[in-house]
Amino acid sequence: DITTPNSAHKDIVIAAAEKGIHIACEKPLAMNSDEAREMLQAAKKAKVKHMVWFNYRRVPALALARQLIDEGKIGKIYHIRAAYLQDWIMDPNFPLVWRLQKDIGGSGAHGDLNAHIVDLARFLVGEIDEVVGMEKTFIKTRPLVEQAAGLVGKSKKQKGTVTVDDAVLFLAKFKGGTIGSFEGTRFAGGNRNKNGIEINGSKGSIAFNFERMNELRYFSLKEPQHIQGWKTILATEPVHPYMSAWWPPGHLIGYEHTFVN
Repeated sequence: DITTPNSAHKDIVIAAAEKGIHIACEKPLAMNSDEAREMLQAAKKAKVKHMVWFNYRRVPALALARQLIDEGKIGKIYHIRAAYLQDWIMDPNFPLVWRLQKDIGGSGAHGDLNAHIVDLARFLVGEIDEVVGMEKTFIKTRPLVEQAAGLVGKSKKQKGTVTVDDAVLFLAKFKGGTIGSFEGTRFAGGNRNKNGIEINGSKGSIAFNFERMNELRYFSLKEPQHIQGWKTILATEPVHPYMSAWWPPGHLIGYEHTFVN
């Protein structure tokens, strides 16, 4: 179970594969696509089981969204809009941790946050064919992190350069004709962990916000017009994905349960 900073993923994956050890690796998988291919080939050659920890696929409400799509409930998918919003580095005095350094993290909000919503888009909609986008770094320098006696603190004098993106937005075309917009940022004040998606189709729509992770919103154009509207499904019934293994209906699960699932 590889949960190190991103720059260490490749060496651990290859060493584990050579030892015949099954591999679960945190996202983003690698520092770049060349590393990712090398890691994949090592796992295939060793014939070990391997996966990336895209745990949001295991949220019952999102698995239910996949079920509704597969059942044709929202029809032909026209577009998806996805945004993963956080705000934990907005303070200019927040230190230059490894996630803000390209040689360790590889990227910023893109690999940290967009990785999740891209995976969800592939899980729910299909493969992406074409993209165009932009990135922005809002705070260029930050206080250096001092390592002393095992304690992490802020240096008041020295600063280092932020070498990754603070926000990345892009548009996408999918192979099936769907279009989409994606945004990952750690500068969206008031959003602690808003991993949100909305998917619109010819028969209806679905929407999800991880800050209300047990709920899925669903709209059906097939209902009579006088009662049409968004409904909120509390995905805690035994018939909902994964929930038969947990508590009685209405007893909520949390973030940790997605890893168990």
